Amino acid sequence: MTGHDEPDPNRPGAAPAMRADAKRNRERILAAARDVFAEQGIDAPLTDVARRAGVGIATLYRRFPAREELIDAVFVEKMSVYADAVDTALTEPDPWVGFCWYVERICQMQAADHGFTAVVTAMFPGAPALEAQRKRAFRGSAILIARAKKAGKLRPDFSDRDLPMLLMAHAGIIEATGNAVPELGHRFIAYMLEAFRAGQPASPGLPRPPRATELFAVMEAAGACATKPTPR
Repeated sequence: MTGHDEPDPNRPGAAPAMRADAKRNRERILAAARDVFAEQGIDAPLTDVARRAGVGIATLYRRFPAREELIDAVFVEKMSVYADAVDTALTEPDPWVGFCWYVERICQMQAADHGFTAVVTAMFPGAPALEAQRKRAFRGSAILIARAKKAGKLRPDFSDRDLPMLLMAHAGIIEATGNAVPELGHRFIAYMLEAFRAGQPASPGLPRPPRATELFAVMEAAGACATKPTPR
């Protein structure tokens, strides 16, 4: 199928067909964006998305005027799964097992989808549904971390801001290797979990964790960089 634009909705008799076309085109665009973002990341050219969807670029921008709106629609379901994983981890009787399972689960999600690799470590103010799920995940992960620390299983100097740092580092491994050597990511996470386990030697020189405002500023900057305007 070659790219095409939607018919003019102002043409007499075109409205019913336009509604059906718009719905089909939106579904095609979302399906194509999921694939393209998973393969290339969220900064992939939107012309690639339109081409795979079989629509014209004007149609894509009519449905999603900003990249953030497309990211919101594509990833809100996966971000909901990300938040649900916290709830699942909190049902584990052993807080350490729950914490480790959660970290490994999110890293698996990162490795499986290059788009999600970036989305989980960035913030998108123009994607309200996505950000609502992210906030839910942050709240749950803070409880998960506090629970593991209270049980004496997670080192007491671990901060809830250290988890995004871990995911950023894992994202860097994925970016560098393209998942060509998946064992690197697995080994890195295993090392980090051992380092986070309670009972490790105290580190008096350990730098302070980032302030929440600092972390969110970095994540917002990452989101802004990923969604900066590109030629149509």
